[in-house]
Amino acid sequence: MTKDKKTSEIAMLKGMFEANPFFYIVDASTMTVEKVNNLRGKCYEQGIVMKVAKNTLIRKALETQSADKNFPIIFDALHGPTAVLFADVANVPARLLKEFRQENDRPVLKAAYIDGSAFFGDDQIEPLTKLKSKEELLGEVIGLLQSPASNLISALKSGGGKVAGIVKALEDRAA
Repeated sequence: MTKDKKTSEIAMLKGMFEANPFFYIVDASTMTVEKVNNLRGKCYEQGIVMKVAKNTLIRKALETQSADKNFPIIFDALHGPTAVLFADVANVPARLLKEFRQENDRPVLKAAYIDGSAFFGDDQIEPLTKLKSKEELLGEVIGLLQSPASNLISALKSGGGKVAGIVKALEDRAA
């Protein structure tokens, strides 16, 4: 690989790391071409970008990122054949890997980088699938915030006389 080719590959990887807040490092070696193409197709369907690159180029692209992202913790996973799965949602690649692994023994998860934390090893796929996306968390918070208001409205509708009696009793007590 020429120096110009390496420089352009590093620049492309750098852009991918900047554009995608979450990435998974996997080992897809020994997979047949058909299985790799099948995996790439499933990645494409779910908005995941899969890139195969040399470990030194990945490392150099990560080293160019800002220091606050704490990428050096992931460097230990950069050995052997490596593919990087880039995603906008933290748990989507883990769910894809779990689904794909039901029929295949590869790819093996080496590491995942999520919000400044690294998860190492293939045994981390299951916990990573349980991570909630930003949209799921916002939905839960909105549901929790709406709960007291909906309980009050339902109490007023069903037992309006009871609530009115309680308010009257509190008013009498204050007087």
